[in-house]
Amino acid sequence: MSNNTGPKIINSGTRPSLVGLAGVGVLVALSGLAVLAGLWKVLVISWVAFAAMAGSIPLGVRAAETGGARRLVWGYGLASGAMITSAAVFLVPQAMSFDPRIGGFGIAAGILVGFGSHVLGHRLSHLNATFDDTAVQLSAHALSAGAIIGLVYAAMPELGLLLGLSIVSHKGPAGYAAARRLAADGRSASVILLPAAGVGVTGIPTALLSLPAIPALNAAVFGFAAGVFLHVAMDFLPRCEIGGEVGEVAQVSDHAHELLDRLRIHAVLSTSLGGLAVFLAWIAIGP
Repeated sequence: MSNNTGPKIINSGTRPSLVGLAGVGVLVALSGLAVLAGLWKVLVISWVAFAAMAGSIPLGVRAAETGGARRLVWGYGLASGAMITSAAVFLVPQAMSFDPRIGGFGIAAGILVGFGSHVLGHRLSHLNATFDDTAVQLSAHALSAGAIIGLVYAAMPELGLLLGLSIVSHKGPAGYAAARRLAADGRSASVILLPAAGVGVTGIPTALLSLPAIPALNAAVFGFAAGVFLHVAMDFLPRCEIGGEVGEVAQVSDHAHELLDRLRIHAVLSTSLGGLAVFLAWIAIGP
């Protein structure tokens, strides 16, 4: 974490990332395949995820110059609250309905695998400085999340859009934070276009798969999906602490607790409203 107490001079560069543009090209090509196969829900989720993360890039670059801790807290809070609620309401019951014990093991495995991949991925990014660790971690997460979303909708095509849209709701805040970090380091934030396209790049092909009608397998898939998304959601809970990402963006000193105390109130409000938004949407759309 940075110990700087003031904004950095930003030189984010104007040259677009070829890797990021390649990711967008693959998403466009796969979108045609999704249209032909009638995968409308996965297609919508993929492009909403892309729009949310890509659209947050300029906001993050600007925040590298101006700060924006409160916006980050609200973005993280609303997204994590929506994800936790959606995973608990839509995925956990499905896993339990197929096989309670295997579904429970799947949930545990998803949380543990999500935690392990996050920790090890962060460790590996420090072992090889030639890679941009922010882009690598975001891309790995987006590609794996897309594969899981594709499998879930392949197994249960009758699932509504609300689940998928809530699951990818963290893409905007994640892109915002990553773009701010890259711009503050003087690097081009356009590389984030690759993870922005990642959900569709893996989600559309996996949605074409047909899982066999084996209750234990479906329980494992839905349980694992619930566990992974619960881990991601809990990882995005806005922790307003010195040394954390919110504290870094707030650029507070070790004695500036008053600002963090105010941000903690925003964290509680935003996560609660994120969960409430999913509940109200579920009431409006119907069970």
